[in-house]
Amino acid sequence: MSLNTEHWKKFRISDIFCPFINGRGITEQEIEDNPGKLAAIQSSSENNGCMGFIDENYCREMGYKIISQPCLTVARSGSAGYVSFQPKGCVIGDSAKAFMIQEKDVTTYHYLFLRTILMANMYKFNYGRKVKAAQYMNMKISLPADHKGRPDWKFMDRFMRSLHHKAIKTSVRKKDIPEFHMPEWKEYKMDALFHIEKGKRLTKADMIDGQDNYLGAISHNNGVRQKISASKLWEANCITVNYNGSVGEAFYQPKPFWASDDVNVLYAKDFWKMNKYIAMFLITVIKANKYRFGYGRKWTLEKMKETVLKLPSRENGTPDFLYMENYIKSLPYSDRI
Repeated sequence: MSLNTEHWKKFRISDIFCPFINGRGITEQEIEDNPGKLAAIQSSSENNGCMGFIDENYCREMGYKIISQPCLTVARSGSAGYVSFQPKGCVIGDSAKAFMIQEKDVTTYHYLFLRTILMANMYKFNYGRKVKAAQYMNMKISLPADHKGRPDWKFMDRFMRSLHHKAIKTSVRKKDIPEFHMPEWKEYKMDALFHIEKGKRLTKADMIDGQDNYLGAISHNNGVRQKISASKLWEANCITVNYNGSVGEAFYQPKPFWASDDVNVLYAKDFWKMNKYIAMFLITVIKANKYRFGYGRKWTLEKMKETVLKLPSRENGTPDFLYMENYIKSLPYSDRI
């Protein structure tokens, strides 16, 4: 099915969903001490927002709000605005909110369709602009509409059901993966490997809708927060690393882009050439340093230049980029990159 948005109509979120259900504080220690099968949802954008699985009876004893039917959850803070679908219900913590579709006889496909639409609005929120119930419910979203101007629930369901996919296959065999020889690795400052540039601030007033990737300090979608039209872009074939927000998240950029001032851009220095395979190896090593930084200790340009990465080394002391490339190529599904 084709997706023609020309005749879509705007609806307030409050016209589509029931009011928010607020949660109460649930700690990781509680989940560890009371394991179960009920998903506990907080503000993370990872693992579908789930911080673990907790015992349902314990949650009832504690008076925690349990949602026993499919629902969407939205992160109130942290990864503010991140929406996840909970097909089997959940219990929500104090940094998340849950909400259900008002319409009767809704399906999983309706929830998945609407989740995608709501995620397109995540850029409106961040650490300093948390999700507030009244403000969020007052937002308008564009949806397919029937001839009476109501949400076209049948179309949403049919469209999502039409999105079939084939199983991903790989021709790379696991036995081809070479072993690591860690004693042969050496330490290199990032400033010795990369030309590091800081992104540039762009206000919402200056953002014009377009087809160019705009990178923000987020942890998903390869860092692409939205699409804009820009007269000048950063060149492709580089690595971007969040210095703020989701600090330390790193991505390979195969297309030109605009980087916000929360993002640092890393280009290969003249003695080596970057490609997507080497980038994947380096990104893994770079992200291993995430634990050193956070919202209160940003990975600034100066700190990043001094950060040390441990990498495979050649006999002459230079990084073994050929080994890195071949290692990634040896991994199953690397032929699908």
